[in-house]
Amino acid sequence: MKFRWEKKYLYWGITAFLVIVSSISFFVLLNKINVVVKGLGILATILMPFILGCSFAYLLNPIMDFIEKKWIIPLLQKQKNKKFMRAARFISITISLIFALTILTGLSIMVIPQLFESIVHVVNNLPGYSANLESWVLDLVKSNVDLQVMLSEQFENLNILITDWAKTNLLPQINSIISSITSGVLGVLSVLKNIFIGLIISVYVLASKERFFAQSKRVLYAIFPVKASNVVLKTTRNCDKVFGGFIIGKIIDSAIIGVLCFIGMNIFSMPFPLLISVIIGVTNVIPFFGPFIGAIPSGLLILMIDPLSCLYFGIFILALQQFDGNILGPKILGDSTGLTAFWVMFAILISGGMFGFIGMLVGVPAFAVVYSIIAELVEARLKRRELPSKTSDYYDIDYINPEEDIVYKESVDDVKIAK
Repeated sequence: MKFRWEKKYLYWGITAFLVIVSSISFFVLLNKINVVVKGLGILATILMPFILGCSFAYLLNPIMDFIEKKWIIPLLQKQKNKKFMRAARFISITISLIFALTILTGLSIMVIPQLFESIVHVVNNLPGYSANLESWVLDLVKSNVDLQVMLSEQFENLNILITDWAKTNLLPQINSIISSITSGVLGVLSVLKNIFIGLIISVYVLASKERFFAQSKRVLYAIFPVKASNVVLKTTRNCDKVFGGFIIGKIIDSAIIGVLCFIGMNIFSMPFPLLISVIIGVTNVIPFFGPFIGAIPSGLLILMIDPLSCLYFGIFILALQQFDGNILGPKILGDSTGLTAFWVMFAILISGGMFGFIGMLVGVPAFAVVYSIIAELVEARLKRRELPSKTSDYYDIDYINPEEDIVYKESVDDVKIAK
């Protein structure tokens, strides 16, 4: 009897083999997770110039597009050949790099020395600040002698504790960081080398981004079916929209808030305006929790110097955050993530716990992408089953009876509504 080969058995065999291989690989991965993490770290170190280059290109791309489309191309619009279009791209990239490097260099020169001086000044004068706070608090409770004595003892212990911690932990760490930056020539050169190579790579990526996109789509359609490739491209465009709109918009929003904070603190003569404005601006990048993370330590610092200024600072920051949350933020960001406050908090807590500050920054747009993909899959599957696809349709539904084609809604009279 001749054996008859059928394709379905081949497919089943390949599927079973892939399932077994995947299960074994997953088990090995769990048992060798430290080796995998170490290997990924080595790979990331090797690819760091390319990672930096692609990151620089992604951040510079909106600036380059704006300069190219709004300024350069209109000047050369009479010239339609490729030579002048290449010249427009080269000029746009050059202006974008000069603009970004000028801003970063200027901010570094202005902020870093004063920031270090402010931190050192705060550490060296902590006893005096603590004494100011102690005298202000004791003056409030001067009518109660027993409470005044108890608070005085507690302040004395707290003063000793803070002073010892600052001089034995904080200040030496700052000095070690500065000394390592100045003395660790090899480390600095390595970082500068990666940044320099990354800038060169970013130029190549920006100059040939259309070609890279076209090559990627060509490979995608060659490997996967057309329908799957279209889904991948749609998802990629959604990722770019969410990530680009959120991260770049949030950086611009936080920079504006930092500048406004600096101007306001100088107007109201509050202490350490530059140090606190940098803290407020940097922490504002983190959604939801950022304003609290920056405002609480800044308020405590001002409290030790001038308690009344701390009250004014709290009112000022509250007004500034209301302006950011209701006017400036929506104007710059819009509804870039489409997430409710609950899911924003969920994404920040999970990603922040796993990846720290970077996770708190990129966790919200990353979760927004996953959320949108799941929402689209759920909606498509409901439509295929001819069921209601909008969330609002399910608020009052008790259950659906597909045999009777009736939706049973929760109400006093148990109203039956046809689908």
